[in-house]
Amino acid sequence: MILPVVAYGDPVLRKKAEPITKDYPKLDTLIENMKETMYGAFGVGLAAPQIGLPIRLFLVDTEPFAEDDIYTEEEQTALKNFQRTFINAEILEEEGDEWAFNEGCLSIPDVREDVFRQPKVTIRYQDENFKVHTEVYDGLIARVVQHEYDHIEGILFTDKLSSLKKRLIKGKLTNISKGKIQVDYRMRFPLMKKKR
Repeated sequence: MILPVVAYGDPVLRKKAEPITKDYPKLDTLIENMKETMYGAFGVGLAAPQIGLPIRLFLVDTEPFAEDDIYTEEEQTALKNFQRTFINAEILEEEGDEWAFNEGCLSIPDVREDVFRQPKVTIRYQDENFKVHTEVYDGLIARVVQHEYDHIEGILFTDKLSSLKKRLIKGKLTNISKGKIQVDYRMRFPLMKKKR
C-alpha cells in the first residue's frame, strides 16, 4: 500500500526517532508499504518519519543511480545491488574531506541543493530480521545512508545549507508546507487549509 509522504513543516520530521523491537506491530507490512511508497515516488531512500512514524527505521535502494554513466563500472555495480533496511541504526564514525552533491528529499519536493557530507561512514544497524551488522560505506551509498539517517535524528538536508541558501528557499518551503506544489505521489501537508 502506498502511504502519503509527510511534507516539510510537519513536527514528526523534527523528532528524534525511537528505537523499535522485534515485536513492533505489523513490521513486515510496514516495511513492504514503505518500499512501495519509495518506489512509487521514485525515491532512493525513505525513513519512517517521512510517513509519519517517529521510529528508527529507514530503507535505501541506490539502484536508480546505477544508470548514471559518471560512475565507474565498479561503482555502478555497487549502486545497482545496494538495497537495505536499517533498523535502530547508529552512525559510529564519519570520515574524510566533505564533498558536495546535489540532494533532494521526498518530503521537500522540487527543492534540490548542494549539501556537504563526509565520504565515508561506519554504521551499526539491525536488518529486518533484527540481525546486527556493522558496515562501512563510501561515496554515494554513504551519502544516501547519511541523508536517511538524518531523518531518524530529526534533521533535514535543508538544515545543512548556508543561511543565505536557507533564506532563498524559505518561500518555497512555506509553499510546500501549505500544499502549494505539484507532486506526482501522495503527500500529507501540515499547513494545508482543510476544504469545507
